[in-house]
Amino acid sequence: MVDAFVVVGGDAAGMSAASKAKRENPDLDVVAFEKGDWVSYAACGMPYYVKEEVESLDDLVQITPEEFQTERDIDVRTNHEVVAINPEEGTVTVSADGDRFEQPYDHLIVGTGASAIEPPFEGFDRDGVFTIHDMDEAGAIHDYVGDAAPETAAIVGGGYVGIEMAEALAGRGLDVHLFEMLPHVLQPFGETVATAVEDHLREQDVDLRLDTPVEGFAGDGAVSAVETADETVPADIVVVGVGVAPNVELAERAGIEIGETGAIATDEYGRTNYEDVYAAGDCAETTNVVTGEPDHVPLALTANRAGRAIGQTVTGTPTEVGETAGTAIVKAFDLGAARTGILDEATARNAGFDPVSVEITASSRAHYYPGAEDLTVTLVADRETERVLGGSVVGREGVKRVDTVATALHADLTVTELQNLDLAYAPPFSPTWDPVLTAAKVLNGKLDG
Repeated sequence: MVDAFVVVGGDAAGMSAASKAKRENPDLDVVAFEKGDWVSYAACGMPYYVKEEVESLDDLVQITPEEFQTERDIDVRTNHEVVAINPEEGTVTVSADGDRFEQPYDHLIVGTGASAIEPPFEGFDRDGVFTIHDMDEAGAIHDYVGDAAPETAAIVGGGYVGIEMAEALAGRGLDVHLFEMLPHVLQPFGETVATAVEDHLREQDVDLRLDTPVEGFAGDGAVSAVETADETVPADIVVVGVGVAPNVELAERAGIEIGETGAIATDEYGRTNYEDVYAAGDCAETTNVVTGEPDHVPLALTANRAGRAIGQTVTGTPTEVGETAGTAIVKAFDLGAARTGILDEATARNAGFDPVSVEITASSRAHYYPGAEDLTVTLVADRETERVLGGSVVGREGVKRVDTVATALHADLTVTELQNLDLAYAPPFSPTWDPVLTAAKVLNGKLDG
Protein backbone atom coordinates (compact mmCIF):
# COMPACT_ATOMS: atom_id res chain seq x y z
CA MET A 1 0.00 0.00 0.00
CA VAL A 2 0.97 3.62 -0.44
CA ASP A 3 2.72 5.00 2.65
CA ALA A 4 2.81 8.71 1.84
CA PHE A 5 0.75 10.72 -0.62
CA VAL A 6 2.05 14.26 -1.06
CA VAL A 7 -0.07 17.02 -2.58
CA VAL A 8 1.46 20.15 -4.12
CA GLY A 9 -1.22 22.86 -4.18
CA GLY A 10 -4.16 23.20 -1.83
CA ASP A 11 -7.10 23.95 -4.07
CA ALA A 12 -9.53 21.94 -6.21
CA ALA A 13 -7.43 19.18 -7.76
CA GLY A 14 -5.04 18.70 -4.87
CA MET A 15 -7.56 18.65 -2.06
CA SER A 16 -10.01 16.49 -4.01
CA ALA A 17 -7.19 13.98 -4.47
CA ALA A 18 -6.20 14.19 -0.80
CA SER A 19 -9.75 13.74 0.45
CA LYS A 20 -10.57 10.82 -1.82
CA ALA A 21 -7.30 9.03 -1.08
CA LYS A 22 -7.84 9.38 2.65
CA ARG A 23 -11.39 8.05 2.40
CA GLU A 24 -10.21 5.05 0.40
CA ASN A 25 -7.30 4.32 2.73
CA PRO A 26 -7.71 5.86 6.20
CA ASP A 27 -4.21 4.64 7.16
CA LEU A 28 -2.59 6.62 4.36
CA ASP A 29 -0.31 9.48 5.37
CA VAL A 30 -1.56 12.46 3.30
CA VAL A 31 0.37 15.74 3.38
CA ALA A 32 -0.70 18.81 1.38
CA PHE A 33 1.52 21.85 0.86
CA GLU A 34 0.02 25.20 -0.11
CA LYS A 35 2.31 28.20 -0.60
CA GLY A 36 -0.43 30.72 0.26
CA ASP A 37 -3.00 31.17 3.01
CA TRP A 38 -6.06 29.71 1.31
CA VAL A 39 -7.08 26.13 0.54
CA SER A 40 -10.19 24.54 -0.93
CA TYR A 41 -11.87 27.76 -2.01
CA ALA A 42 -14.47 28.56 -4.66
CA ALA A 43 -12.59 30.83 -7.06
CA CYS A 44 -15.67 31.07 -9.28
CA GLY A 45 -17.44 32.93 -6.49
CA MET A 46 -14.91 35.76 -6.26
CA PRO A 47 -16.72 38.21 -8.57
CA TYR A 48 -19.81 37.82 -6.41
CA TYR A 49 -17.78 38.72 -3.33
CA VAL A 50 -16.54 41.85 -5.12
CA LYS A 51 -20.17 42.63 -5.96
CA GLU A 52 -21.06 42.05 -2.29
CA GLU A 53 -23.58 39.33 -3.01
CA VAL A 54 -21.25 37.09 -0.95
CA GLU A 55 -20.64 38.63 2.45
CA SER A 56 -17.17 37.36 3.29
CA LEU A 57 -14.21 35.74 1.55
CA ASP A 58 -14.41 33.05 4.21
CA ASP A 59 -17.82 32.11 2.82
CA LEU A 60 -16.02 30.90 -0.33
CA VAL A 61 -13.89 28.44 1.65
CA GLN A 62 -15.38 24.96 1.57
CA ILE A 63 -13.09 23.33 4.14
CA THR A 64 -10.48 25.08 6.29
CA PRO A 65 -7.01 23.65 6.95
CA GLU A 66 -8.07 22.98 10.53
CA GLU A 67 -11.14 21.04 9.36
CA PHE A 68 -9.00 18.97 7.01
CA GLN A 69 -6.86 18.06 10.00
CA THR A 70 -9.56 17.39 12.58
CA GLU A 71 -12.31 15.93 10.37
CA ARG A 72 -10.31 14.15 7.65
CA ASP A 73 -6.92 13.55 9.26
CA ILE A 74 -5.15 15.28 6.36
CA ASP A 75 -2.01 17.26 7.20
CA VAL A 76 -2.51 20.59 5.39
CA ARG A 77 0.34 23.06 5.67
CA THR A 78 -0.31 26.57 4.41
CA ASN A 79 2.53 29.01 3.70
CA HIS A 80 4.66 26.02 2.71
CA GLU A 81 6.02 26.31 -0.82
CA VAL A 82 7.33 23.28 -2.68
CA VAL A 83 10.39 24.66 -4.45
CA ALA A 84 11.67 21.43 -6.01
CA ILE A 85 10.39 18.02 -7.01
CA ASN A 86 13.04 15.31 -6.95
CA PRO A 87 11.55 12.31 -8.79
CA GLU A 88 14.68 10.19 -8.65
CA GLU A 89 14.83 10.50 -4.86
CA GLY A 90 11.06 10.43 -4.33
CA THR A 91 11.09 13.68 -2.37
CA VAL A 92 9.97 17.29 -2.60
CA THR A 93 11.90 20.24 -1.20
CA VAL A 94 9.70 22.53 0.89
CA SER A 95 10.38 26.12 1.95
CA ALA A 96 8.64 27.55 5.03
CA ASP A 97 9.52 30.19 7.62
CA GLY A 98 12.94 30.71 6.09
CA ASP A 99 13.89 27.03 6.35
CA ARG A 100 13.93 24.15 3.87
CA PHE A 101 13.27 20.47 4.38
CA GLU A 102 12.79 17.30 2.34
CA GLN A 103 9.46 15.48 2.33
CA PRO A 104 9.47 11.88 1.01
CA TYR A 105 6.56 10.59 -1.05
CA ASP A 106 5.39 7.33 -2.53
CA HIS A 107 2.95 9.10 -4.83
CA LEU A 108 2.76 12.80 -5.65
CA ILE A 109 0.16 15.01 -7.29
CA VAL A 110 1.11 18.36 -8.81
CA GLY A 111 -1.83 20.76 -8.51
CA THR A 112 -0.06 24.08 -8.92
CA GLY A 113 -2.93 25.66 -10.84
CA ALA A 114 -2.59 28.62 -13.19
CA SER A 115 -1.79 32.32 -12.95
CA ALA A 116 -3.46 35.32 -14.49
CA ILE A 117 -1.66 36.51 -17.62
CA GLU A 118 -0.15 39.96 -17.19
CA PRO A 119 0.44 41.53 -20.60
CA PRO A 120 3.34 44.01 -20.88
CA PHE A 121 1.09 47.04 -20.52
CA GLU A 122 2.77 50.29 -19.59
CA GLY A 123 1.67 51.25 -16.08
CA PHE A 124 0.60 47.77 -14.99
CA ASP A 125 2.20 48.44 -11.59
CA ARG A 126 0.05 51.48 -10.81
CA ASP A 127 -2.22 51.42 -7.78
CA GLY A 128 -5.71 50.39 -8.74
CA VAL A 129 -4.66 47.94 -11.49
CA PHE A 130 -5.57 44.35 -10.65
CA THR A 131 -5.90 40.85 -11.97
CA ILE A 132 -8.33 38.48 -10.26
CA HIS A 133 -7.30 34.86 -9.99
CA ASP A 134 -6.93 34.23 -6.27
CA MET A 135 -8.58 35.14 -3.00
CA ASP A 136 -6.13 37.85 -2.03
CA GLU A 137 -6.70 39.63 -5.35
CA ALA A 138 -10.46 39.44 -4.90
CA GLY A 139 -10.11 40.88 -1.42
CA ALA A 140 -7.88 43.68 -2.69
CA ILE A 141 -10.36 44.69 -5.41
CA HIS A 142 -13.27 44.59 -2.98
CA ASP A 143 -11.43 46.79 -0.49
CA TYR A 144 -10.14 49.22 -3.12
CA VAL A 145 -13.68 49.90 -4.31
CA GLY A 146 -14.69 50.63 -0.73
CA ASP A 147 -11.62 52.61 0.34
CA ALA A 148 -10.62 54.54 -2.78
CA ALA A 149 -14.24 55.16 -3.87
CA PRO A 150 -13.57 54.89 -7.62
CA GLU A 151 -16.30 56.12 -9.93
CA THR A 152 -15.19 54.59 -13.23
CA ALA A 153 -13.91 51.08 -13.90
CA ALA A 154 -12.14 49.57 -16.89
CA ILE A 155 -12.23 45.86 -17.63
CA VAL A 156 -9.56 44.58 -20.01
CA GLY A 157 -10.68 41.32 -21.61
CA GLY A 158 -14.10 40.05 -22.61
CA GLY A 159 -13.90 36.47 -21.35
CA TYR A 160 -15.55 34.93 -18.29
CA VAL A 161 -13.67 37.12 -15.85
CA GLY A 162 -14.29 40.30 -17.81
CA ILE A 163 -18.03 39.74 -18.12
CA GLU A 164 -18.47 38.75 -14.48
CA MET A 165 -16.36 41.66 -13.21
CA ALA A 166 -18.26 44.12 -15.39
CA GLU A 167 -21.43 43.03 -13.60
CA ALA A 168 -19.72 43.07 -10.20
CA LEU A 169 -18.33 46.59 -10.49
CA ALA A 170 -21.51 47.95 -12.07
CA GLY A 171 -23.30 46.44 -9.08
CA ARG A 172 -21.04 48.50 -6.80
CA GLY A 173 -22.22 51.65 -8.59
CA LEU A 174 -19.28 52.21 -10.96
CA ASP A 175 -19.46 53.25 -14.60
CA VAL A 176 -17.88 50.40 -16.54
CA HIS A 177 -15.83 50.37 -19.75
CA LEU A 178 -14.98 46.95 -21.19
CA PHE A 179 -12.08 46.64 -23.66
CA GLU A 180 -11.74 43.60 -25.93
CA MET A 181 -9.06 43.37 -28.63
CA LEU A 182 -11.09 40.83 -30.66
CA PRO A 183 -14.27 41.59 -32.63
CA HIS A 184 -16.45 39.90 -29.99
CA VAL A 185 -16.55 39.04 -26.29
CA LEU A 186 -16.71 35.39 -25.16
CA GLN A 187 -14.87 34.16 -28.24
CA PRO A 188 -15.16 30.40 -27.39
CA PHE A 189 -18.97 30.74 -27.19
CA GLY A 190 -19.44 31.66 -30.84
CA GLU A 191 -20.77 34.76 -32.57
CA THR A 192 -24.44 34.15 -31.79
CA VAL A 193 -23.87 34.07 -28.04
CA ALA A 194 -21.34 36.89 -28.18
CA THR A 195 -23.69 39.21 -30.04
CA ALA A 196 -26.54 38.54 -27.62
CA VAL A 197 -24.28 39.20 -24.63
CA GLU A 198 -22.88 42.36 -26.19
CA ASP A 199 -26.37 43.75 -26.80
CA HIS A 200 -27.30 43.01 -23.20
CA LEU A 201 -24.14 44.61 -21.83
CA ARG A 202 -24.97 47.80 -23.70
CA GLU A 203 -28.50 47.67 -22.27
CA GLN A 204 -26.86 47.62 -18.84
CA ASP A 205 -24.90 50.79 -19.72
CA VAL A 206 -21.56 49.01 -20.06
CA ASP A 207 -19.39 50.97 -22.49
CA LEU A 208 -18.27 48.16 -24.78
CA ARG A 209 -15.14 48.76 -26.85
CA LEU A 210 -14.53 45.89 -29.26
CA ASP A 211 -11.56 45.58 -31.63
CA THR A 212 -9.73 47.83 -29.18
CA PRO A 213 -6.31 46.69 -27.94
CA VAL A 214 -5.12 48.33 -24.75
CA GLU A 215 -1.63 49.84 -24.75
CA GLY A 216 -1.22 50.92 -21.15
CA PHE A 217 -2.48 52.69 -18.06
CA ALA A 218 -1.93 56.35 -17.22
CA GLY A 219 -1.86 57.99 -13.85
CA ASP A 220 0.22 59.71 -11.21
CA GLY A 221 0.75 56.91 -8.71
CA ALA A 222 -2.76 55.50 -8.96
CA VAL A 223 -4.34 54.63 -12.29
CA SER A 224 -6.49 57.33 -13.84
CA ALA A 225 -7.00 56.20 -17.42
CA VAL A 226 -6.67 53.42 -19.99
CA GLU A 227 -4.69 54.22 -23.10
CA THR A 228 -5.46 52.77 -26.53
CA ALA A 229 -4.02 53.64 -29.92
CA ASP A 230 -6.81 56.15 -30.50
CA GLU A 231 -7.79 57.62 -27.15
CA THR A 232 -7.37 57.88 -23.41
CA VAL A 233 -10.38 56.66 -21.42
CA PRO A 234 -10.76 57.72 -17.74
CA ALA A 235 -10.69 54.86 -15.23
CA ASP A 236 -10.20 54.91 -11.46
CA ILE A 237 -9.79 51.12 -11.21
CA VAL A 238 -8.72 48.55 -13.81
CA VAL A 239 -9.23 44.78 -13.78
CA VAL A 240 -7.23 42.82 -16.34
CA GLY A 241 -8.71 39.45 -17.26
CA VAL A 242 -7.11 38.25 -20.49
CA GLY A 243 -6.66 34.60 -19.62
CA VAL A 244 -4.49 32.32 -17.52
CA ALA A 245 -1.27 30.38 -18.01
CA PRO A 246 -0.60 27.01 -16.35
CA ASN A 247 1.95 27.04 -13.54
CA VAL A 248 4.42 24.48 -14.89
CA GLU A 249 7.80 25.90 -13.88
CA LEU A 250 8.16 23.62 -10.85
CA ALA A 251 7.27 20.54 -12.89
CA GLU A 252 9.47 21.55 -15.81
CA ARG A 253 12.53 21.97 -13.57
CA ALA A 254 11.95 18.43 -12.30
CA GLY A 255 11.98 16.97 -15.80
CA ILE A 256 8.24 16.43 -15.91
CA GLU A 257 7.06 16.55 -19.50
CA ILE A 258 5.15 19.60 -20.71
CA GLY A 259 2.56 18.96 -23.41
CA GLU A 260 1.77 20.76 -26.64
CA THR A 261 -0.77 23.03 -24.94
CA GLY A 262 1.86 24.35 -22.53
CA ALA A 263 0.37 22.45 -19.59
CA ILE A 264 1.73 19.28 -17.96
CA ALA A 265 1.31 16.21 -20.16
CA THR A 266 -0.64 13.38 -18.52
CA ASP A 267 -2.13 10.02 -19.47
CA GLU A 268 -5.71 8.89 -18.96
CA TYR A 269 -5.03 8.39 -15.24
CA GLY A 270 -3.44 11.81 -14.75
CA ARG A 271 0.02 10.25 -14.59
CA THR A 272 3.03 12.21 -15.88
CA ASN A 273 6.17 10.73 -17.46
CA TYR A 274 7.18 9.71 -13.92
CA GLU A 275 5.15 6.72 -12.77
CA ASP A 276 4.55 7.98 -9.24
CA VAL A 277 3.93 11.62 -10.17
CA TYR A 278 0.47 12.83 -11.22
CA ALA A 279 -0.86 16.22 -12.28
CA ALA A 280 -4.37 17.66 -12.41
CA GLY A 281 -6.28 20.90 -12.52
CA ASP A 282 -5.35 24.15 -14.21
CA CYS A 283 -1.67 23.13 -14.57
CA ALA A 284 -2.39 19.90 -16.47
CA GLU A 285 -3.59 18.80 -19.86
CA THR A 286 -6.75 16.81 -20.42
CA THR A 287 -8.13 14.94 -23.43
CA ASN A 288 -10.78 16.65 -25.54
CA VAL A 289 -13.82 14.38 -25.82
CA VAL A 290 -14.62 15.52 -29.37
CA THR A 291 -11.15 15.45 -30.97
CA GLY A 292 -9.34 12.96 -28.74
CA GLU A 293 -6.41 15.40 -28.66
CA PRO A 294 -4.70 17.04 -25.66
CA ASP A 295 -6.47 20.14 -24.40
CA HIS A 296 -6.06 22.65 -21.58
CA VAL A 297 -9.35 23.34 -19.80
CA PRO A 298 -8.79 25.41 -16.64
CA LEU A 299 -12.24 24.93 -15.11
CA ALA A 300 -13.37 23.87 -11.64
CA LEU A 301 -15.14 20.60 -12.41
CA THR A 302 -12.25 19.39 -14.56
CA ALA A 303 -9.89 19.92 -11.63
CA ASN A 304 -12.12 18.38 -8.96
CA ARG A 305 -13.00 15.34 -11.06
CA ALA A 306 -9.41 14.61 -12.04
CA GLY A 307 -8.16 15.03 -8.49
CA ARG A 308 -10.78 12.65 -7.15
CA ALA A 309 -9.86 10.03 -9.75
CA ILE A 310 -6.17 10.29 -8.89
CA GLY A 311 -7.02 9.85 -5.21
CA GLN A 312 -8.60 6.52 -6.12
CA THR A 313 -5.76 5.48 -8.38
CA VAL A 314 -3.01 5.98 -5.81
CA THR A 315 -4.92 3.86 -3.29
CA GLY A 316 -5.13 0.87 -5.60
CA THR A 317 -8.16 1.44 -7.83
CA PRO A 318 -6.96 2.78 -11.21
CA THR A 319 -9.53 5.39 -12.28
CA GLU A 320 -9.47 7.48 -15.44
CA VAL A 321 -9.65 11.24 -14.95
CA GLY A 322 -12.18 11.56 -17.78
CA GLU A 323 -12.30 13.57 -20.96
CA THR A 324 -13.44 17.17 -21.19
CA ALA A 325 -15.67 19.09 -23.57
CA GLY A 326 -14.91 22.62 -22.41
CA THR A 327 -18.44 22.93 -21.06
CA ALA A 328 -18.87 26.37 -19.51
CA ILE A 329 -21.55 28.78 -18.38
CA VAL A 330 -21.42 32.46 -17.51
CA LYS A 331 -23.85 35.01 -16.07
CA ALA A 332 -23.90 38.42 -17.74
CA PHE A 333 -26.26 40.58 -15.67
CA ASP A 334 -29.71 39.14 -16.50
CA LEU A 335 -28.49 36.94 -19.33
CA GLY A 336 -26.98 33.47 -19.21
CA ALA A 337 -24.66 31.97 -21.80
CA ALA A 338 -23.33 28.43 -22.06
CA ARG A 339 -21.25 26.37 -24.47
CA THR A 340 -19.73 22.92 -24.97
CA GLY A 341 -17.62 21.09 -27.53
CA ILE A 342 -16.60 22.60 -30.85
CA LEU A 343 -18.57 25.59 -32.12
CA ASP A 344 -16.10 27.22 -34.48
CA GLU A 345 -16.34 25.71 -37.96
CA ALA A 346 -12.68 26.39 -38.79
CA THR A 347 -11.65 24.56 -35.63
CA ALA A 348 -13.90 21.65 -36.57
CA ARG A 349 -12.40 21.43 -40.05
CA ASN A 350 -8.88 21.51 -38.65
CA ALA A 351 -9.87 18.56 -36.46
CA GLY A 352 -10.95 16.59 -39.54
CA PHE A 353 -14.71 17.19 -39.43
CA ASP A 354 -17.12 18.58 -42.02
CA PRO A 355 -19.22 20.84 -39.76
CA VAL A 356 -22.88 21.64 -40.27
CA SER A 357 -24.61 24.02 -37.85
CA VAL A 358 -28.04 25.45 -37.12
CA GLU A 359 -29.35 28.17 -34.86
CA ILE A 360 -32.90 28.18 -33.52
CA THR A 361 -34.81 30.37 -31.09
CA ALA A 362 -37.51 28.73 -28.99
CA SER A 363 -39.40 29.40 -25.80
CA SER A 364 -37.85 28.33 -22.49
CA ARG A 365 -41.29 27.22 -21.26
CA ALA A 366 -44.65 26.48 -22.84
CA HIS A 367 -45.51 29.68 -24.72
CA TYR A 368 -48.65 30.24 -22.67
CA TYR A 369 -47.00 29.78 -19.27
CA PRO A 370 -45.94 32.95 -17.41
CA GLY A 371 -42.25 33.76 -17.44
CA ALA A 372 -41.40 32.17 -20.77
CA GLU A 373 -38.28 33.67 -22.37
CA ASP A 374 -36.62 33.26 -25.74
CA LEU A 375 -33.76 30.80 -25.74
CA THR A 376 -31.33 30.60 -28.66
CA VAL A 377 -29.62 27.26 -29.27
CA THR A 378 -26.78 26.62 -31.70
CA LEU A 379 -25.93 23.03 -32.56
CA VAL A 380 -22.99 21.72 -34.62
CA ALA A 381 -22.55 18.25 -36.12
CA ASP A 382 -20.27 16.38 -38.52
CA ARG A 383 -21.89 15.90 -41.93
CA GLU A 384 -20.43 12.45 -42.64
CA THR A 385 -20.99 10.73 -39.29
CA GLU A 386 -23.86 12.99 -38.09
CA ARG A 387 -22.08 13.02 -34.74
CA VAL A 388 -22.84 15.97 -32.45
CA LEU A 389 -19.75 18.19 -32.13
CA GLY A 390 -20.89 21.05 -29.92
CA GLY A 391 -23.52 23.55 -28.98
CA SER A 392 -24.33 26.80 -27.22
CA VAL A 393 -27.34 28.27 -25.42
CA VAL A 394 -28.08 31.89 -24.57
CA GLY A 395 -31.10 33.46 -22.88
CA ARG A 396 -32.52 34.78 -19.63
CA GLU A 397 -33.33 31.34 -18.24
CA GLY A 398 -32.78 27.70 -19.01
CA VAL A 399 -29.21 27.92 -20.30
CA LYS A 400 -28.17 24.87 -18.24
CA ARG A 401 -29.74 22.90 -21.08
CA VAL A 402 -26.22 22.91 -22.51
CA ASP A 403 -25.63 19.94 -20.21
CA THR A 404 -27.83 17.85 -22.51
CA VAL A 405 -25.51 18.65 -25.40
CA ALA A 406 -22.44 17.94 -23.26
CA THR A 407 -23.92 14.54 -22.40
CA ALA A 408 -24.41 13.87 -26.11
CA LEU A 409 -20.72 14.63 -26.70
CA HIS A 410 -19.56 12.27 -23.97
CA ALA A 411 -21.91 9.55 -25.23
CA ASP A 412 -20.81 10.11 -28.86
CA LEU A 413 -24.45 10.59 -29.91
CA THR A 414 -25.60 11.35 -33.42
CA VAL A 415 -28.03 14.18 -34.09
CA THR A 416 -30.86 11.64 -34.48
CA GLU A 417 -30.01 10.04 -31.14
CA LEU A 418 -29.98 13.46 -29.50
CA GLN A 419 -33.32 14.33 -31.12
CA ASN A 420 -34.86 11.12 -29.77
CA LEU A 421 -33.88 11.63 -26.13
CA ASP A 422 -36.82 11.36 -23.74
CA LEU A 423 -36.50 14.65 -21.88
CA ALA A 424 -38.84 15.87 -19.17
CA TYR A 425 -41.75 18.15 -20.07
CA ALA A 426 -44.15 20.28 -18.08
CA PRO A 427 -45.33 23.79 -19.06
CA PRO A 428 -43.50 25.63 -16.23
CA PHE A 429 -40.17 24.14 -17.33
CA SER A 430 -40.21 23.51 -21.07
CA PRO A 431 -42.29 23.32 -24.22
CA THR A 432 -43.20 19.80 -25.34
CA TRP A 433 -40.18 19.80 -27.62
CA ASP A 434 -37.29 21.05 -25.53
CA PRO A 435 -35.27 23.74 -27.38
CA VAL A 436 -32.27 21.39 -27.63
CA LEU A 437 -34.48 18.73 -29.24
CA THR A 438 -35.90 21.34 -31.60
CA ALA A 439 -32.38 22.33 -32.63
CA ALA A 440 -31.56 18.67 -33.25
CA LYS A 441 -34.68 18.27 -35.41
CA VAL A 442 -33.73 21.28 -37.53
CA LEU A 443 -30.11 20.11 -37.81
CA ASN A 444 -31.31 16.66 -38.86
CA GLY A 445 -33.26 18.26 -41.67
CA LYS A 446 -30.18 20.15 -42.79
CA LEU A 447 -28.08 17.01 -42.75
CA ASP A 448 -30.67 15.20 -44.84
CA GLY A 449 -30.97 18.08 -47.32
